[in-house]
Amino acid sequence: MDKDQERIVSIFKNTFKDTPALFFSPGRMNLIGEHIDYNDGFVLPAAIDKGIWIAISKNNTHTIRCIAADIQEELFVTTDAIQKQDGWKNYILGVLHVLQQENFSVEGFDCVFGGNLPPGAGLSSSAAIEAGLLFALNELCNYRLSTLQLALLAQKAEHSYPGVRCGIMDMFANLFGKEANAILLDCVSLQYKWVPFVLKEYTIVLINSNIHHSLASGEYNKRREECKEGLSILSSLHKDYHSFRNILPEMVEANKSVLPEVIFKRCLFVTQEIQRVLQAVEKLEQQNLKAFGQLLYQTHEGLCHLYEVSCAETDFLVAATRNYPEVIGARLMGGGFGGSVLCMMQDGAAEAITRAILAAYQQQFNIKAEAYFVKPAPGTYQQVTDAAMQSC
Repeated sequence: MDKDQERIVSIFKNTFKDTPALFFSPGRMNLIGEHIDYNDGFVLPAAIDKGIWIAISKNNTHTIRCIAADIQEELFVTTDAIQKQDGWKNYILGVLHVLQQENFSVEGFDCVFGGNLPPGAGLSSSAAIEAGLLFALNELCNYRLSTLQLALLAQKAEHSYPGVRCGIMDMFANLFGKEANAILLDCVSLQYKWVPFVLKEYTIVLINSNIHHSLASGEYNKRREECKEGLSILSSLHKDYHSFRNILPEMVEANKSVLPEVIFKRCLFVTQEIQRVLQAVEKLEQQNLKAFGQLLYQTHEGLCHLYEVSCAETDFLVAATRNYPEVIGARLMGGGFGGSVLCMMQDGAAEAITRAILAAYQQQFNIKAEAYFVKPAPGTYQQVTDAAMQSC
């Protein structure tokens, strides 16, 4: 039992005097394919070996008691009074709300969750809560929902009380993750395939800039609207341009004169990024990690200059990696406006390089960044315990 698992179970037992069912819900990294899950694109995420533990049991009442162990806050609500509140509570309440909307019985339960997944770092901590809780309740209450249905409900939950109109990628990666694999996900059809992600002599380092963003603050939704406007303009000019899937970057370039400058930038990035994802899969299948790494750098340039979701701090981190030949690729990962930078570097040099980059970052901004060494891992799962599973 790892220390986070032990801590969560201990808090649960001490608080609720019961033995819980236990689940692990991972964070995710998106290797490439940023901001195109909601633009009819392809994405290449993977679940990671960091996440949250969820200890949960029914309490045979109409009361839901939830403890966010990492911040020592509690949620107390009755099943007939599910409504929007604020902060992390909306991730829990959003799940309960959509279950009730879909006519599933929501009974009282006790829950403690926490782990080693920092919020606001671009590692999808919100999806880990939502998809993890749905997975747990599906097992606990025998809803008999498929994994895909769970992903779609988790997305709907994020749209509801949290108010973030995210795509399906985060939830899909959380639930469909597979060890030593990434997932090529078609965000239109939701067809997918696992792509072997063999790191060889390289490792993945996620550097959390500790510049925290809130996607609900408006910039994320604004980018969606800008892309929607761009596609509307392009489709009005060319009947075949009904989806970014059907538009190549050179087609956007050819119509630059009819697109407002900002809209042109957004559309150019989206179409370029869709092409990069497909190229990236080819490079991974060829086990050409250096070429794959160069695509990461290209994505960052697009996020910075075309989609404009980077910031000085994350740009600094990516630029710093270019000082080391052992680093083969890096980019901003996640929604943007802070968050994490994904780096691929040689295993033997990774710790020393990471320490140097963190030191330079702290000297430049007087902010202490954090680094996580991660690898592709399984999606949400139940940890077998002696707890008896009762049906709702």
